[in-house]
Amino acid sequence: MDTDPAMANFKVLYVLTQLCGLTMIVLMGSWVGVHMGGVGGTDNPALEFNWHPLLMTIGLIFLYGNAILVYRGFRTMRKKTLKVTHAALHMGAFILTVIALKTVFDSHNLAKTPIPNMYSLHSWLGLSAVLIFSLQYVIGFTAYLAPGAKESFRAALMPLHVYFGLFGFVLSIASACMGITEKAIFALGSSYSQLPSSAVMVNLCGVLFVVFGGLVVYLATNPAYKRKPIPEDTVLLTGSAE
Repeated sequence: MDTDPAMANFKVLYVLTQLCGLTMIVLMGSWVGVHMGGVGGTDNPALEFNWHPLLMTIGLIFLYGNAILVYRGFRTMRKKTLKVTHAALHMGAFILTVIALKTVFDSHNLAKTPIPNMYSLHSWLGLSAVLIFSLQYVIGFTAYLAPGAKESFRAALMPLHVYFGLFGFVLSIASACMGITEKAIFALGSSYSQLPSSAVMVNLCGVLFVVFGGLVVYLATNPAYKRKPIPEDTVLLTGSAE
């Protein structure tokens, strides 16, 4: 970490962000395991669905958020290493997201009475977030890791890469909040208004999604926390928001 006094605040907020993210994964796992009956395979579509919120929480929220923060959280590492780590975290998030999407479509299509797909606002916004995330990954990999891209093109693309990366992340948070609320209402019905322990857990997960997302966006956009170039850097991308 830098010796800049501003980094003292960054360290506290960064650790808080990680604790918040790990807590939301534990809560989501507890909700799925304790209140939703656990997880299963294609022979039990209802339980197979439960992989969806768990894997999306780990992939499209926790790993996505940490991929955004990697340049600032590991600021003393060489930029090339950070770029590879950034891409690897995104790849992990992408793999988990693909599996999560398969489980939700299976749970609809393989149910005794098939459930329509892509009818809710959650599904529309969720798929939009996945598409933005996927396009971001392909374009970012092509521009910043694959050889051959001109430096002027990389510099011009960076503001859009940063903006749509954050936009996709925020959209993922919004979609996740809608999704767990929707599932809780389907599972609990009118008893949701009585706030049983399952409903409390869902609401807490939603709050942690928002807090985690807010912290990630703040840490990623605060100019005081921008990564300073180190002597080992051989290539600097002008206009980046590290």
